[in-house]
Amino acid sequence: MAGGGIAPLGVKQERAAQYKGRVTLYVVMACVVAAVGGCIFGYDIGISGGVTSMDPFLEKFFPTVYHQKNSGSQNNYCKYDNQGLAAFTSSLYLAGLVASLAASPVTRNYGRKTSIVCGGISFFMGATLNAVAVNLGMLILGRILLGVGIGFGNQAVPVYLSEMAPVHLRGGLNMMFQLATTLGILTANLINYGTQHLDSWGWRLSLGLAAVPALLMTIGGSLLPETPNSLIEMGRIDEGRRVLEKIRGTHEVDAEFQDMVEASELANSIEHPFRNIIEKRNLPQLAMAIFMPAFQILGGINSILFYAPVLFQSMGFGSNASLISSVLTGVVLCGSTLISIALVDKVGRRKLLISGGIQMVLCQVIVATILGLKFGDDQQLSKGFSIAVVLVVCLFVLAFGWSWGPLGWTVPSEIFALETRSAGQSITVAVNLLFTFAIAQSFLSLLCGLRFGIFLFFAVWIVIMTLFVYYFVPETKGVPIEEMVLLWRKHWFWHRFVPGVSLEDGDLKPSKN
Repeated sequence: MAGGGIAPLGVKQERAAQYKGRVTLYVVMACVVAAVGGCIFGYDIGISGGVTSMDPFLEKFFPTVYHQKNSGSQNNYCKYDNQGLAAFTSSLYLAGLVASLAASPVTRNYGRKTSIVCGGISFFMGATLNAVAVNLGMLILGRILLGVGIGFGNQAVPVYLSEMAPVHLRGGLNMMFQLATTLGILTANLINYGTQHLDSWGWRLSLGLAAVPALLMTIGGSLLPETPNSLIEMGRIDEGRRVLEKIRGTHEVDAEFQDMVEASELANSIEHPFRNIIEKRNLPQLAMAIFMPAFQILGGINSILFYAPVLFQSMGFGSNASLISSVLTGVVLCGSTLISIALVDKVGRRKLLISGGIQMVLCQVIVATILGLKFGDDQQLSKGFSIAVVLVVCLFVLAFGWSWGPLGWTVPSEIFALETRSAGQSITVAVNLLFTFAIAQSFLSLLCGLRFGIFLFFAVWIVIMTLFVYYFVPETKGVPIEEMVLLWRKHWFWHRFVPGVSLEDGDLKPSKN
């Protein structure tokens, strides 16, 4: 890295080599509890598709879709094409988008754990309301409360994990959020499979059990320590050092502590983080906060995870077989996240993102080819091709699980300077939820209109996002959060937006480096 100087969004000098400490049980337990926030996000992703494929649920809330599904007169691709049904899934993410922006000042001014607890409470209320819903209005209101919970949780948890983790293991520990998300998806798929034959109350059980991880998040979040970065930013400097010593397992934390103090001094001089984040010098971080979560969704994974049972039923699978296929994809996603955790701090972010993107685009093209040649409006896939589709979808999920799934959250959460960190994470979450909402609302119509071409649509986006990583995403492995600005100053493209400066006599002046 370039030496010397202090960037306006960084620290005075590189001190990473002086950081001391180890992975303590204290920090691991704190990260495990915080990552439960990912579980509620994943549970909802998994539960929505299963519930919307259950006949008792459709008959009660979406009778038009129920009749389309069972009449036999609708073509395979359009059986579930209904904007009301899409709104059931997507309303949560629109609410989450708004909530994530509201969570930013809460996270910055009152701490990361406060937002985590707020998210848990809201999600618990939404899950309870969904479980007892007697009409569509109650159902949608419950979904909105779930969205508020996800907005707060997704805004605070990745930041919390990045700040608590030691620099050499930050990628792996940060991925506890994604691992919990995949466990939530797998759990939801298993519950959907188990409740599908419980008639009128099976869907209530599926939706209501979301209260369990929400309760864990609320109770666990209230017991969490605040991050040292947040304590120092709030002026509780001595307490921040004590927590830092405890989570690093040593009193030799001077270098890391000094980085945090300098970053906090600059952070507290910024009155309007959202206004500051759009300045030219912050363009690289802002670009990552927008493009990384957008590409993560445009790759098509949420369409498969949201609507896996619906998608497989549209391809001719029975309801039982479609849910089994969804469970299989959940198992693959969970396992692949463990692969990413093991490799991310050894191999690095870029290699995982690029190789994952290549595998994902190949899988999308193969599925589109099979469906285009062997699956029409009213014909079913043969058993052999059905198995082939499931296997290729699993390979797609596998690639996503060790690349864009966890890293779409990890990279944006670790690149922002303290003064723009909460605002930057809010933008990341908001963009993710905006595109999630758009895809969730439009997928059933796109499937009906584009048919097998929907997979080619996603394949094009995967090519674009892989090229974006190759040219514009630097490797962040092993770079301390508070020194990330030095990385942008070295990049072939972004260096023109992040000029080097030095600190002399209290003034910021151009650096000689």
